[in-house]
Amino acid sequence: MLTLAISWEQIWEVVSSAQTFYLFVAIGFAAQLIDGLLGMGYGVVTAISLMSLNMSPATVSASIHTAEMFASGASGYSHYRLGNVNRRLFRALLVPGVLGAVSGAFLLSYFGEHFSAWVKPTLAVYLLLLGLRILRQAFQQPGPSRPVKHIGWLAGAGGFLDSFGGGGWGPLVTSTLLMRGRAPQYVIGSVSLTEFFVTFSSALTFFATLGFSHWQVVLGLIVGGLAAAPLAARLAGNLPVRWMFAGVGLMVIVWSLWTIYRALS
Repeated sequence: MLTLAISWEQIWEVVSSAQTFYLFVAIGFAAQLIDGLLGMGYGVVTAISLMSLNMSPATVSASIHTAEMFASGASGYSHYRLGNVNRRLFRALLVPGVLGAVSGAFLLSYFGEHFSAWVKPTLAVYLLLLGLRILRQAFQQPGPSRPVKHIGWLAGAGGFLDSFGGGGWGPLVTSTLLMRGRAPQYVIGSVSLTEFFVTFSSALTFFATLGFSHWQVVLGLIVGGLAAAPLAARLAGNLPVRWMFAGVGLMVIVWSLWTIYRALS
């Protein structure tokens, strides 16, 4: 059952504690700056940062999904205002992505993390190879744009894995679209806007089934993410295409290696 009993005194106590609150603000700012710039990376940056603070995996997962809902909303709105969104692509991604996120959240809530233990490593190996291809493509002449087949299935798989596996929307959807020759600026903008609805539906499902906790961490991540979103969206439209490809490739590789490491540890 969803419970949100937070007093203003509790919020002020957290905000005034610079040693903890501003650390989470810095993590949220860095994560959203990378995510809004490259269309992925929020999950891996926050997960690595929070895990390094010896936080439990359950706390990390709950905090990321909740804070990302606000950060992705600010990021998607900023991209939309700057004209980085392809409306046709956004409409094609929206409904399948939301349905995938809701189904993944329900399965994770009721069946735990037993099955997700092998889903994410399998995805990570595939994306590691994909990231290497994207990185190689960054230093080659761009090829012709190719149509993306079954884009609804791609969005559904991305939404499902993001909820059920704790991440994967950006690495799977953004990298696949870029490999088909789509313009990075519009891919990142469209995927970022869709991500708000994906994370919102996922977080709402988790709230309804598991409740809400760890709001101290979430508050700091939200503040940092909201501050970084407009800056990241503006930079995404001005960086050279080659460097955007290189950044996406490196982020996919980091995400994949981190996921494989978590699975083997």
